[in-house]
Amino acid sequence: MNITHASFVTLPVADQDRALRFYADVLGFEVVADLRMPPGRWLQVAPKGAQTVFTLAGPGMGGFEAGSARGIMLVTTDVDADCARLAEAGVAVQGPEEHPWGRMASFADPDGNGLMLLTEASARG
Repeated sequence: MNITHASFVTLPVADQDRALRFYADVLGFEVVADLRMPPGRWLQVAPKGAQTVFTLAGPGMGGFEAGSARGIMLVTTDVDADCARLAEAGVAVQGPEEHPWGRMASFADPDGNGLMLLTEASARG
């Protein structure tokens, strides 16, 4: 096998503009692609410099159910600061909690897609 990385992760959303505001304004992601194509809008965002991007798939894009993605782990250098920023933006956050592998919290995007934040134990020294 010669797989090097995942190209994209699909996040099913009901409203791509609302999702874009959340991922860009709250999480600080950049727009990677925003194209009109059949059967709809191809909208991708990602943290700056990331290899894997997130496709914000709206209605009609693959038959996905909005809010059905779970377990998307986002690695951060400071989970506590990021949780504080999310809370300030009105996002409900569970955690952070200490685990053997790192400090972790969870939250959902406006459609209910489940996301997690992790500061890996090795990154904290």
